[in-house]
Amino acid sequence: MIPRLHARAHSPREPLAEALRRPLSPNEGLTEYTVVTHWPGLDYYTPDDEQKTWTSVEWAEHLEDPYLEHPFAASPDDDRHAILHLDVRLHPDDRELTGPEWSETAHRFARAAGIEVPGAAEHGWRWIAVQGQPGRLDLLANLIHLDGTWRTPPADIRQRLAGEARRIEQDLNLIPVRTGTTQWSVARTVPTASSQLAGVLTQLADEQAGPLATVRGLVEHTAYRIARQPGAAGTDTAHRLELIARRLHAIQQDLDAAAAHLVQPRAAAAPAATQRAAHRSP
Repeated sequence: MIPRLHARAHSPREPLAEALRRPLSPNEGLTEYTVVTHWPGLDYYTPDDEQKTWTSVEWAEHLEDPYLEHPFAASPDDDRHAILHLDVRLHPDDRELTGPEWSETAHRFARAAGIEVPGAAEHGWRWIAVQGQPGRLDLLANLIHLDGTWRTPPADIRQRLAGEARRIEQDLNLIPVRTGTTQWSVARTVPTASSQLAGVLTQLADEQAGPLATVRGLVEHTAYRIARQPGAAGTDTAHRLELIARRLHAIQQDLDAAAAHLVQPRAAAAPAATQRAAHRSP
């Protein structure tokens, strides 16, 4: 089990779409098999007669609400990137976890990340856990507390997450990282010139922390805010901004593909042919 902490984002929409592996939809309801659990305070926040199956857009808006409720809340670095995104991946040969096991895993990682405090169910941070891909769990949280304060994750959050992953592996009888296959481990290699240049392109294309992601995020957030304004002019402007954001996303994908092409191994056709000829000779 490997936890991966992404760079903080300004909006939950891109991380949630990544978790689901599809665009957000205002029509498709996400069941309890997809959103396997959420912050305990949601039970206090949601009226008993309210619909429990929300769409992916509604879940994103739920995580965005602290921005609107506390417009001046900011990090110690004076930024508004309040969305924490953590994904956890199982070993390829691990068994499928049940819904309750995914739920318990999510709560344990939420506590390790410091966004869930036992005994404070109705007073905390909004977060949800999504099981949208086989063998993977995504946890998304807004670091703006319900009282308007900013929750800075622990300085040793990566060590805490790694330690919790080891304990969960033991408790659920999962394959530990140290005994994984070659594909499971990360080999140390000397970077080539192509891989270094590919790294530059990958940084530009990074959908969480790259410069294009920042620009795209600002455009998307502006479109979202404008769309809430009354009048047809605002709707038209929001639509144009959404198209600009899509073009930026296409550029990110092109850069990512170019980076992958740089590091793609080239077929050694001539040596292979020589080997085949040598094998045929008496």
